[in-house]
Amino acid sequence: MALNTGLLMFVAHRAMERRVLDAVAAAGFAITAAQARIFQRIGPDGTRLGELAEQAQVTKQTAGFLVDQLERAGYVERAPDPTDARARLVRIAERGRAAGEVAAGVVAEVEAEWAAHLGARRTAALRDALERLREITDPWAEGDQ
Repeated sequence: MALNTGLLMFVAHRAMERRVLDAVAAAGFAITAAQARIFQRIGPDGTRLGELAEQAQVTKQTAGFLVDQLERAGYVERAPDPTDARARLVRIAERGRAAGEVAAGVVAEVEAEWAAHLGARRTAALRDALERLREITDPWAEGDQ
């Protein structure tokens, strides 16, 4: 039975995610997959909890629970939102930046392995196709292109 395209993309994503989480753990950072899915959506200037929940497709309560865990572990911090005195932003803390550097290194390794396996032409075509597909599948794509 042939796997559908969405499942094929998910399998590749999960393989990369596992490698990243294993490397992050080996470097001394304890972050779960659920926490990572929230963490990776935090923008460079911080992101409101509601936006994190929406992008991660979880309830605001779940996102709040995960952010609380990340905050207690020192990966994120909450700060006032300069555009709205009533709101708070979730920002990446120094420990979170260090964990993110480990993760980024592994992502680069995995992408290099995939490129070596597929070849430059197929890798470029795959990336182009996925970026084009994102135009119709990711409502948050516009902000980080």
